[in-house]
Amino acid sequence: MSDQAIEFIQSVLSLRSQIAVFDCDGTLWSGDSGRDFFHWEIDRGLVSRDIADAMLARYRLYEAGELGEEPMCAEMVTMHRGLAIDDLHQAAEEFFIEVVRPRIFPEMLELTHRLAEQGCELWAVSSTNNWVVEAGVSRFRIARDHVLAAAVHIENGRATDRIHRVPTGDLKAVAIRDVIGKPVHGVFGNSVHDHAMLEMAQHPFCINPNPDLENAAKEKRWPIYWPTGTR
Repeated sequence: MSDQAIEFIQSVLSLRSQIAVFDCDGTLWSGDSGRDFFHWEIDRGLVSRDIADAMLARYRLYEAGELGEEPMCAEMVTMHRGLAIDDLHQAAEEFFIEVVRPRIFPEMLELTHRLAEQGCELWAVSSTNNWVVEAGVSRFRIARDHVLAAAVHIENGRATDRIHRVPTGDLKAVAIRDVIGKPVHGVFGNSVHDHAMLEMAQHPFCINPNPDLENAAKEKRWPIYWPTGTR
């Protein structure tokens, strides 16, 4: 691990945070796991061809800027209506091992393990579906019941199309207030969708920030860290 990575980890550990909240895509690992799972599951026929075609058309509207982040993320989780939860967890685990695990930032993995050893309470907040997020963050010592991700209500072991939550943008901060309900000490994010929850933190950290968050971080003098291979 580089000297820069060691220095970053030590700087976070020295704060002795009691609660730390992490975004996932671009923060704990590179890339967009929500988008990647969407295409992976369609390619493998997890959903019907009719649902796949309809959702691909919706995703094209999203990419064109004609459909917002929140409704798109909601549709990408409600598209699983009727599927067995156990099957979705299994598919998410297979997907994460195959696609995302090689993209984990090693220093972020080390950081979360060290924070857990300090007794810090770890949470993950993401607009990706909860099955993928839960599979991924288990590597980071974040428990399933500490995941706030795009989720639907479950009935008889199967997904419904009734939204439970879709944490994106300001809704990430809402989820933190509603569920964690305590001051958060460290918050880690990479995009404008994390801005509201970063502002809640006693110690905000911008990890691998995209340009809009990087500009905001510089204005607010928030620490910026670039994981190995990102810059």
